Amino acid sequence: MSRVKIKFPEEKPLYTAVIPVRIGDINYGGHVGNDSVLSIVHEARMKFLSVVGCTELNAAGNSLIMADVMIAYRGEAFYGDILSVALYAEEFSTVSFDLLYRITTTRNGEVKEIAHCKTGMVCFNYETRKTAPMTAELKRLLQPDGQ
Repeated sequence: MSRVKIKFPEEKPLYTAVIPVRIGDINYGGHVGNDSVLSIVHEARMKFLSVVGCTELNAAGNSLIMADVMIAYRGEAFYGDILSVALYAEEFSTVSFDLLYRITTTRNGEVKEIAHCKTGMVCFNYETRKTAPMTAELKRLLQPDGQ
C-alpha cells in the first residue's frame, strides 16, 4: 500500500501551536481519534491566524476555505499529552497555498511524532462563491520572515 508522505521545508516553522489533548479527543482505542487530529490542525491554524491578526474570514484581505486535507499518522497521542504543532506554508499559486503541520509530543523526555498533515487552502469570496486572488499581504504573512 502506498502511504501519504509529507516533506517539510528546511526553514523554521511559521508558528508552533501548543495544544493539550482533551478527553473528548480520545476514541475507543484509548488514543487520539483521526477526527480529532483534523480538529487539532484546525485549532493550530486558527491560533496562527490570530497571532498575525487574521481570521479565516479575513486573512489579510482574503477569506479562506479548505480544499483538501492529507493526514499521515505517525504515532499515538494520549490524554494528557501536550501536542506541539509546527506550521509551514508552501506551494503558492495565485489563489491557493498549502499549510503543513508536524504534530509531535514529548513523552518520557523523548519527542514522539504523532502526525504529518497538509491542508490545501484556497482564497475564497463568500459573497460570489468563487476563488479570489491572494493578496500580497497574505502571501507576506505566510513567508517564514513575514511576521
